[in-house]
Amino acid sequence: MVKVGIVGGTGYTGVELLRILVNHPQAEVVVITSRAEEGLRVDELYPNLRGHLDLRFSQPDPSVLSQCDVVFFATPHNVAMKMMPELLAMDTRVVDLSADFRIRDAELWSKWYGEPHACPELLSEAVYGLPEFNREAIANAKLVACPGCYPTSVQLGLMPLLENKLVDISRLISNSASGVSGAGRQAKIDNLFSEVSDSFKAYGVAGHRHLPEIEQGLSDMASEPVSLTFVPHLLPMIRGIQSTLYAELNDETVSLDSIQAMFEERYADEPFVDVLPLGSHPQTRSVKGANTCRVAVHRPQQRNTIVVLSVIDNLVKGASGQAVQNMNIMLGLEETAGLETVALIP
Repeated sequence: MVKVGIVGGTGYTGVELLRILVNHPQAEVVVITSRAEEGLRVDELYPNLRGHLDLRFSQPDPSVLSQCDVVFFATPHNVAMKMMPELLAMDTRVVDLSADFRIRDAELWSKWYGEPHACPELLSEAVYGLPEFNREAIANAKLVACPGCYPTSVQLGLMPLLENKLVDISRLISNSASGVSGAGRQAKIDNLFSEVSDSFKAYGVAGHRHLPEIEQGLSDMASEPVSLTFVPHLLPMIRGIQSTLYAELNDETVSLDSIQAMFEERYADEPFVDVLPLGSHPQTRSVKGANTCRVAVHRPQQRNTIVVLSVIDNLVKGASGQAVQNMNIMLGLEETAGLETVALIP
């Protein structure tokens, strides 16, 4: 069995990792850390894990974590980067769900996260963990930076268009909407039920921290710099992301049928990307609890704009499920192991 450690097990991505890993056929969680909840049984905080996990939260100790085959960081930004040099020096393999290693440029990271990066020398070693684009590099990585939730939905929706150079890379637009769990498990007035329920709003229009990550990934796919207008929104629900993506065709003679065929071919062998038939409108509930991205391609009024609809569960394919997918690739396990859960409806 693969021995797994989790740093920061009290947040939503932490408990989602646990939900997935306790049913993983080849993984065993042996340590879960939380400074605030040290000594507390995990199933006291998360009763859904009763009967599945017999562990208590402990203080993060690199010497203990280094005994694991892989360590997940399910922490806020600026935590993983402070422990990473010591763990990597002990030959520990790490999947970081935070933003600490997603952006390769240390100055750009500092601009968006408001502090100097603690170990900029490791940024070049981190592999961006989008399996559909970076699978070979992930397999050989010691440190994988798991993509953010919005970036996953946007990049998977636009990747075939960029790889085939079909669209104007200076005019890309993403309107993305997320459930409240994307803000994390913390007490904020803006996240209270009475503030969120029966409401819908945009936020971060002047600039969102996920923008540089998305543009970096899209630029890698296009092999040249890409510009994106990214507008996130908050939905009055717990889970799910819907990204509506707009791109202008470089060649108006390209048919929608050929673009549909291109998407189907690109993702034919990807176990967690589902290209829906023409005319489809994917729903967030169709991926709730599952490590799946569903996409649909449209060309309104047969004009020059391609619209891609992309839905994921922000806590699964947008975070913890994708993290486990990365672990499977890194350790040579079946990529789908522990991740073949059917979405919850209703």
